Amino acid sequence: MDARLTAGLSPPAAASVQAPALLRVKELVKHFRLRGGLLGGRAAVVRAVDGVSLEVAEGETLGLVGESGCGKTTLGRTIIRLIEPTGGEVYLEDSPNLLRLTSRQMLPYRRKLQMIFQDPYSSLNPRMTIGGTLAEPLKIHGLARGRRLERVAELLECVGLPSDAAGRYPHEFSGGQRQRVGIARALAVEPRLIIADEPVSALDVSIQAQIINLLQELQEKFGLAFLFIAHDLSVVGHMSHRVAVMYLGKIVEQGPKGAIFGAPLHPYTEALLKSVPKMDPDSGRKKIVLEGDVPSPINPPPGCPFHPRCPKALPACATTVPRFLEHRPGHWAACLLYE
Repeated sequence: MDARLTAGLSPPAAASVQAPALLRVKELVKHFRLRGGLLGGRAAVVRAVDGVSLEVAEGETLGLVGESGCGKTTLGRTIIRLIEPTGGEVYLEDSPNLLRLTSRQMLPYRRKLQMIFQDPYSSLNPRMTIGGTLAEPLKIHGLARGRRLERVAELLECVGLPSDAAGRYPHEFSGGQRQRVGIARALAVEPRLIIADEPVSALDVSIQAQIINLLQELQEKFGLAFLFIAHDLSVVGHMSHRVAVMYLGKIVEQGPKGAIFGAPLHPYTEALLKSVPKMDPDSGRKKIVLEGDVPSPINPPPGCPFHPRCPKALPACATTVPRFLEHRPGHWAACLLYE
């Protein structure tokens, strides 16, 4: 892992093993239909999220990793219904299926489920002051009536910003400060779970460590759960209790952080881990270079979607879809090497 980043990070607080599931996602699907073109050809379908199931327990962080374009961001936005799903089920504690609720029915659950976006500038309204941005969710949900100015000041203090920041605009802040505003906005309605979509990827390395430590402090203080989406395994290794690995719209491996980083089962996970740059050139670790590009989600390969790039592929991998099975306690993988 990158020593420049890990030097400033604190290890995550331990999550309770017995904690019940706060978020349950079952066979979630999001397909985008493309037009057939000028000649009226057959419409293509982009299988961005293709049958994903996962759970996040109270107070834990589930890290979601994978290459760019694998569907991580689409999954997060579909769970929270910023993108409407094609199919599947999402439950928050004992709620009904969130994907079947109307906008009005969904409103109370949006208090419990919030999101931090990747770009801390484009996610903020440049015409609104920071105070107005933080007060808006309070107004929508009818919170802190008669004391919204005080609540805004509390939120700013909570994320390490001065109270006079409320009267300023997003362009007056640095990227790290804007991301703190985004975190404060997510905290405003007192959520139970936050989907963090690559919240530090646009920041400098030193600022990344500050934001990650802030998220961990807030998690411990408020008992938050996170679905932490990232492509940087160094960040995921410090932030997460469990890790899910995504490839071409599907989860291919999932398990405790120690098992994923110490003894991965899926060849794709192994390749991701061995592709992380090492500060010590004499470490002796053999780097794995994946051949080819990620296949198109419009026309995924038959069998195992990873088999065209897999250095351990079996003949059956080209025709047989591997099942997602539990091979060790709490450690799941979809790979024919273990069936």
